[in-house]
Amino acid sequence: MKKTITIIILALVSLGSRLFAANDISLMDSAKKNGITFYWDSLAETGMLEKNGHQLTFRKNEQIVILDSVRMSVTDAPELKNNKVYVSQKFMNDAELLFKEDNSTMFKVGAILIDAGHGGKDPGALKTYKINGKDVTIQEKDINLKVAKLLGERLKTAYPDKQIILTRDKDVYLTLQERTEIANNVKVKENEAVLFISIHVNSSLNKTSSGYEVWYLSPGYRRTVLDKSAAGDDSSLFPILNSMLEEEYTTESIMIAKFIMDGLQSQIGDQSKARGIKAEEWFVVKNSNMPSVLIELGFVSNEKEALLLNDTTYLKKAALGIYNGIGAFITHFERSKGFTSANEN
Repeated sequence: MKKTITIIILALVSLGSRLFAANDISLMDSAKKNGITFYWDSLAETGMLEKNGHQLTFRKNEQIVILDSVRMSVTDAPELKNNKVYVSQKFMNDAELLFKEDNSTMFKVGAILIDAGHGGKDPGALKTYKINGKDVTIQEKDINLKVAKLLGERLKTAYPDKQIILTRDKDVYLTLQERTEIANNVKVKENEAVLFISIHVNSSLNKTSSGYEVWYLSPGYRRTVLDKSAAGDDSSLFPILNSMLEEEYTTESIMIAKFIMDGLQSQIGDQSKARGIKAEEWFVVKNSNMPSVLIELGFVSNEKEALLLNDTTYLKKAALGIYNGIGAFITHFERSKGFTSANEN
């Protein structure tokens, strides 16, 4: 996400004390009673409350809450008891006050960066097959570029107000570092997000391996995504704020992955199998300071699937699936900040 976070501390407390008030209110029940939408990410143990067009982000055992990702306040820390979130009355009162703030700084997706993997001297995965009596080498770099351009065209038509950027639009070589720098240097307005979509094709020594998959950055990997100046003069705030924002990126990346996987399944049907959503620490993803995913469209090492990947009609389906997934995420993100629905089972 490409944004500047302005922090306004509404109350000064000793963050090191970590004192807990009487957290005897079920947040899920109270939110429902007060017309507040409650989202909870059980993986990151972070949550979000939504009301009046505002999103209030919080984390278990932390006194800091962030309004619309740009305004910080301090209140009683929520607790997790028996897999349910409990808060104090002060937490609920503070949340209601924040929900009454002017909501003129709502978030939106400002740019979508499409990265066609490999290119130029780097062909990526490749395999030669006999097609119509001729030897044809199917190269990953070509497939990636075709899908990236098809996807870019659809996005530009659907979202003329957003920047749609391709890391490459022809057969040129870019290092992983160059791709990441392109992503991290995209200029957007304050309160706008950048999405990073990297497109690849798979290969395996097992010729029967097949299917498509979507990867997001492993929650076990932590990175610096926030400018240290955002914490002001209190250096102790930086690791807390950076961790909350980084976890938010992970949550949003999982959501993008889910929507894209659903989109691909809808378009591809039984022509190839869905291998699912997975976590990894790809260089080009883990060094991008924004929600990001990497898509593996199929296996060129599998002859049947390689022929599909060499078929423009099939690639159009794949591009449409990715496009539909991104569109679903944008709608979700601009409405509810990308968090998963509350689930306290």
